[in-house]
Amino acid sequence: MGRGRVELKRIENKINRQVTFSKRRNGLLKKAYELSVLCDAEVALIIFSNRGKLYEFGSSGMTKTLERYQQYCFTPQPQHNIPEHETQSWYQEIIKLKAKYEALERTQRHLLGDDLGPLNLKELQNLEKQLEGTLVLARQRKTQIMMEQMEDLRKKERQLGELNKQLKIKLDGEGQNLKTSQGLWSCCTTAENSHFPLHPSHPNPMECDHEPVLQIGYNHYMYHHHYVEAEGSSVPRSMAGETNFIHGWVI
Repeated sequence: MGRGRVELKRIENKINRQVTFSKRRNGLLKKAYELSVLCDAEVALIIFSNRGKLYEFGSSGMTKTLERYQQYCFTPQPQHNIPEHETQSWYQEIIKLKAKYEALERTQRHLLGDDLGPLNLKELQNLEKQLEGTLVLARQRKTQIMMEQMEDLRKKERQLGELNKQLKIKLDGEGQNLKTSQGLWSCCTTAENSHFPLHPSHPNPMECDHEPVLQIGYNHYMYHHHYVEAEGSSVPRSMAGETNFIHGWVI
């Protein structure tokens, strides 16, 4: 926050007064010099202390500036050809605008709850009515904005519903195509199985019926040069295998 407004009054303390004079005198002389340099202005500054000491600054010379000042003040200046009634009308317009500006500032302060002390009962009632009317208008505007937002949300909801229906229809069509493909695949598989019937498997391989098998030549696995005894006679194992093979064949 900025510093508060300082009341300007004479400094009673003599030392403080002298220090303040020195600081502000130097600052004023510096500002006069800067103004003359930056703005190319002719500046003259004269300061007398309370003791009568003179401090001065003249950008173009104090004497020259004083002569110019005297010439400007005591020499009649040319008057502009402006009608007096026009000047008066401008002055009145300025007064009206200033009064209107002050009234607007005062009304704004009243609406904010400031400076209500000078108002009488009637003015306070008018202010209350004005605030109530403003509050009603604000509520109406708020309700209108809320209704517009709700309508926008309903539109978005309807759009999302339509999009959901389209996606559902598309999904159902893809599911129906998948079911049709599976049905065609099942039919093809059934037809192939009907052309190539499968033999049922037996739970015990030893119970299977042996079918006669035609074999030419000796079985390498059964061929040995050892003899076995068959019904009291010595017969080679390979011969016994042939005998069993012949006995197993049915014509």
